Amino acid sequence: MITVIINGATRQFQQSINLATLIEEMGLAGKRIALERNGEIVPRSTYANQQLSDGDKLEIVVAVGGG
Repeated sequence: MITVIINGATRQFQQSINLATLIEEMGLAGKRIALERNGEIVPRSTYANQQLSDGDKLEIVVAVGGG
């Protein structure tokens, strides 16, 4: 089991998953988001290759259009 912190909230997973799977599970697939992992911006093109590790801290920001 691994524990990660996402936007200040603790979440646990039975096993490590990649960022693409996490985004899909959170219902954010297809949305415009910015993702920071342990203080570094993660390019969207690398989400499928980035495995979560125990203790990771993620900040996910969803872009909202407006006028």
